[in-house]
Amino acid sequence: MPLLVVGISVLILLVLMTRLRLNGFAALLLVAVGVALVQGIPVATIPDVLSEGIGDQIGDTMLTIGLGAMVGRVMGDSGAAQRIAGKLLDAFGPRWVQVAMVVTSMLIGVTMFYEVAFIIIVPIAFTLVRVTGAKLLWVGLPMSIALSTMHSFLPPHPGPTAVAATFHASVGLTLFYGLFIAVPVGALIALTWPRLPFVARLSPSIPKGLVSEREFTDEEMPGLGWSLFVALFPVVLIVAAAVTDMATSGESPLLHTVAFIGSAPIALLLTLCLAVWAFGPRIGRSLSDVGASCTSAAQAMAMILLVIGAGGAFKNVLVEGGISDYIKDATDGWSISPIVLAWLVAVILRIALGSATVAVVTASGVVLPLLAGSGVHPEVMVLAVACGSIAFSHVNDPGFWLFKEYFNLSVVEAIKVRTSYTTVLAVLGLGGVLLVEWVLDVLSL
Repeated sequence: MPLLVVGISVLILLVLMTRLRLNGFAALLLVAVGVALVQGIPVATIPDVLSEGIGDQIGDTMLTIGLGAMVGRVMGDSGAAQRIAGKLLDAFGPRWVQVAMVVTSMLIGVTMFYEVAFIIIVPIAFTLVRVTGAKLLWVGLPMSIALSTMHSFLPPHPGPTAVAATFHASVGLTLFYGLFIAVPVGALIALTWPRLPFVARLSPSIPKGLVSEREFTDEEMPGLGWSLFVALFPVVLIVAAAVTDMATSGESPLLHTVAFIGSAPIALLLTLCLAVWAFGPRIGRSLSDVGASCTSAAQAMAMILLVIGAGGAFKNVLVEGGISDYIKDATDGWSISPIVLAWLVAVILRIALGSATVAVVTASGVVLPLLAGSGVHPEVMVLAVACGSIAFSHVNDPGFWLFKEYFNLSVVEAIKVRTSYTTVLAVLGLGGVLLVEWVLDVLSL
């Protein structure tokens, strides 16, 4: 019954947004209320459940997305994004622009959350689209796929890291084994998907207000050194914090300071200050000109943030309605390979709840009792759960709405593109996990 409720709610949401053209924010909230009533959540607590879901989601993403959009707009209005895009074209050539995006996204995405890395790189993707005349998805989709793979498959991202702790697995070995899966699988899908007919026929435009439409001359643009320094500044801060956290233990003021500076909102806030100082004079003669640039980016982000928040409300209703507990109880008695079971439970939870983190944490609890006597390497089990958690991203996944809005797609188009690529990534990831376990077994003989 709970899974049927999920399926029907998704169908109703699609009808509201495609047939009736209802705004995504309103449609998500309306369906969330309906699911809450059906699942027996007390009427008096439904507003609190919705608010909690919105607050949790917006709290995690608003600062990151808002500050990231401002940094991107300042870099765009100053010509810095065009400078980086031009150098990427010079290095790889227009023919290999997708490879450039995959390489850049994988390097940045190894340690950065999908949303953070997406916000940092997307201005460069938009600029490449404008400079080359290529389709938006031709350039942007490889970026998103590469980032999705890194975020979902590998620690130190939150889902895999949490599961590694549950399974008492080595985070370092999990990352090492995972790279052998994530890099080839992610690159394969990233370079294949934009060429598929159902994707290639789509031609969305760049959303208004998120990137400068001005074409800069070489003299007007800042140097490559400063442009790259500002673009990579938050990456360095966040990576430094992640490496410090993994390499050290204990408590000290220095560690707390590094963690504070390396948190995504603070890193992006510092980057915005640096970008305004370095590039502000190229945008206008006063801070008000730079402020207008940031305001334009914030206005363009308003509806995106509302929709993402409503997606968080929908997700929280599903969790509070007991759907994750139902799935956990239903799969307790399944006697199949622990690797396949771990992956499958994560897939089911991902479909039902939308949150990859909730899916992996719950799935790890289901299969943990099987790990002790299975002989499976714990790092491989972490990767099995992590791969399953990326599957079937759809309307109850806040990341789905970020993808949809930034690439200016309809709900149906976003399902065709994102839901399909995340599912294939999960399936190929499972194949890679089984192969890694086989190789480890052979080497241990």
